[in-house]
Amino acid sequence: MTAPVNSYGLLESRFRRLATLQEAAGMLHWDMATVMPDGGRSARAEQLATIEVICHEVLTAPETADLLDSAEMGKAGLNDWQRANLAEMRRTHTHATALDAQMVEAMSRAVTACEAVWRVARPKGDFAAVFPLLSEVLNLTRQSAAARAEKLGCSPYEALMDRFEPGAREAEIDAVFADYGAFLPEFLGRVLEHQARLPKLVEPKGPFPQAVQKDLAKRIMAQLGFDFHHGRLDESLHPFCGGVPEDVRITTRYSEDEFVQSLMGVIHETGHALYERNLPQDWRLQPVGQARGMAIHESQSLLMEMQACRSGAFCKYLSRVLSETFPNNDAAFAPENLRRLYSRVQPGFIRVEADEVTYPAHVILRYRLEQALIRGDLQLADVPAAWNEGFKKLLGLDVPSDREGCLQDIHWYDGAFGYFPCYSLGAMTAAQFFEAACKAKPEIPAEIEQGKFATLQGWLNANVHGLGSSLSTPEIIAKATGRPLETAVFKRHLERRYLN
Repeated sequence: MTAPVNSYGLLESRFRRLATLQEAAGMLHWDMATVMPDGGRSARAEQLATIEVICHEVLTAPETADLLDSAEMGKAGLNDWQRANLAEMRRTHTHATALDAQMVEAMSRAVTACEAVWRVARPKGDFAAVFPLLSEVLNLTRQSAAARAEKLGCSPYEALMDRFEPGAREAEIDAVFADYGAFLPEFLGRVLEHQARLPKLVEPKGPFPQAVQKDLAKRIMAQLGFDFHHGRLDESLHPFCGGVPEDVRITTRYSEDEFVQSLMGVIHETGHALYERNLPQDWRLQPVGQARGMAIHESQSLLMEMQACRSGAFCKYLSRVLSETFPNNDAAFAPENLRRLYSRVQPGFIRVEADEVTYPAHVILRYRLEQALIRGDLQLADVPAAWNEGFKKLLGLDVPSDREGCLQDIHWYDGAFGYFPCYSLGAMTAAQFFEAACKAKPEIPAEIEQGKFATLQGWLNANVHGLGSSLSTPEIIAKATGRPLETAVFKRHLERRYLN
């Protein structure tokens, strides 16, 4: 057996190669979602499946297990970051060894094919068109969930969540969502009544040319701290952030009838990008140097979008910028009108366009449907009806078609079952981080009013970004804010913003 100290060094080399391959796959995914011609899909499916299998072979090789065992025997000689890195290596290895190479390859091919059909089926609201391919994805997902659960000692759905949020447990999330679900109806009613008593809003008048919107987005991205020497902005059907820390890729989608959704989408994805860009450079390409999990990741995007850039302070800054960018809208872009536009609560069908108050209801619906699908309590053919029924109960709206219903998100069609809870956990974490940042640095709101974000970014870099995966999500939250995650902080934020 290799000496423990040498074993750890060999593991670092092995995981560095692995991370580089995974990053290459990520760039291929970005290309597929943005600029790749449709005719390239079969070749891209082959490329991605091959990389997935090679990564799986590296992780599951007997040598990797031997090196992990040896390194763990000598972990007393490692420093804190190295021990944390070793723990992340073990977690990654456990996930990988739960599946065989055939399963990994089959899943890669299935999700690539399913996503391609979803892109055509979504605009048409044609769930039947994508149903056979989604059935295959779900079947493979259930198999992989069962295999992972056996290795991890948790439920199949928890095993799926663990890929995105390590250690997530259904009982804890059930309690959080039940708490918010009980809070929402009465609070939503109060907010809608409060808004109805206010003067009528002045709506901005378009059109808003796409080229001008893109220039505006890039200007705001730069203000937030995005470095265009290490990233770019493009378009895709579903906005996302990808790439690597040295080359972060953001996408959005535009409508010339309005600009708010695109701009706020860009701000959201910029929050993701800033997190990736500021991960610990000393641990680049190591598991401990990667993002902690998607709840923290979503907290960074939602902190920028919801906490900072829908605030009254930012609206004062944005008012001036919008008046210069889209003339003849002075009344619409007045700071108070703009603040109310950006904090308008209006239950709707589309998650990515949802307001801050009703957004968690969208996530709760998807979470419960996912749980039922993985348990086998819900058949895939019944998803559209179950979706519509659940949506009616949560938000009181009748879904007009599957385009506005179960086809709207890419996640299931891309095999990302278990991701959705991270959105609402991220929103609650964002509120707690922002409150702590402003308490530690009281000048932050005044700086945001001037379009300056350096102090806020400095606090985030020190307390979140620079920690990578050296601590667990609960540990990062407690270290940064002085207490565990509390839904009361999020509720307090909503009451301040939406009832004043």
